[in-house]
Amino acid sequence: MKSILLTKEPGRSSLTAALVEVPIPSLVAGDVLVKMKACGLCGTDLEKLRGEYTAAMPVLGHEAAGVVASTSGDVGDLKEGDRVFPHHHVPCHHCHYCLHGSATMCKEYRTSNIVPGGFSEFFRVPAWNVAGGGVLKLPASMGFEEASMIEPAACCIRALDRCSVNPDDAVLVVGAGPVGMTHSLLLLANKAKVFVSDVSASRLEFARRSGIQSAFDASKVDVPTSVKELTGGRGADVAIVASGNQGAIVQALRSVRRGGKVCLFGVPLKGSRLEYDVSDIFNAEVSLISSYAATDFETKKALDLMTSRHVDFGPLITHRFHLADFDEAVQNALGGKGMKTIITP
Repeated sequence: MKSILLTKEPGRSSLTAALVEVPIPSLVAGDVLVKMKACGLCGTDLEKLRGEYTAAMPVLGHEAAGVVASTSGDVGDLKEGDRVFPHHHVPCHHCHYCLHGSATMCKEYRTSNIVPGGFSEFFRVPAWNVAGGGVLKLPASMGFEEASMIEPAACCIRALDRCSVNPDDAVLVVGAGPVGMTHSLLLLANKAKVFVSDVSASRLEFARRSGIQSAFDASKVDVPTSVKELTGGRGADVAIVASGNQGAIVQALRSVRRGGKVCLFGVPLKGSRLEYDVSDIFNAEVSLISSYAATDFETKKALDLMTSRHVDFGPLITHRFHLADFDEAVQNALGGKGMKTIITP
């Protein structure tokens, strides 16, 4: 079968993605083999390729949906032909971290993954993920491309839940890329007042077409000043940093009100440092909240939300490439063209 795998060249920090022929994964008891139909290209995939990703395993492709091709042993009610979305990480649900609301910090969570990755014609979902409820059956009404949005939507849902965002809150989303817009659509559906900032004219225009009236070009206006002008001088209740750039974090800190919250969602680059007076965080009682990935709880929540059509992420999908054109897909995404890129066999 064809698969996109990561390799590292001697003396280089960046990784190379290569389309290779590898055996179809063999199964052990409790495993499920899935035939990939669609897999989203995530910003973390791009960071892994650049050698800048600071968390978890260097596996490419984790937003994959497909059809169960075969099973082994006890896999519950899963059967060949089922249309599914498997979550790549599943926690144990009983360790100290899981029992204290930090399931994505669970040791088992970070070591579980689909094999060899979502950018493959077939991939193995390990028994751990299957037994832990990490494989969701898709309704007939949901296409595979749409289903590939379950994981990024789940990550955003977890972040908003961690920040306790309420209807009517003023929320600044720093970054109008795919995850920034996923946050924004969820916030709009929850009746929040949404502001977005970016330096890409095309992405800001996309945000406006999506119903966000206050979309700021950070290269032309002072975003914190603009947000405060539109919130009676207070600032945003919450700022979501949907970028790994340290400048985006500073922008968020300067844009929230006293007692506000800043959510670090984008993965910071290795070696990131902030030029910011930390005393301002203390004096304004600003809460810094980080949010890492999502669990099977949020993926189920995302699936329910999408099935009910309460939020439609379909318009975010703007580019599609086959596995054979993966390099072109990466260059397209790195160039900031469009929004979400989907890879198909």
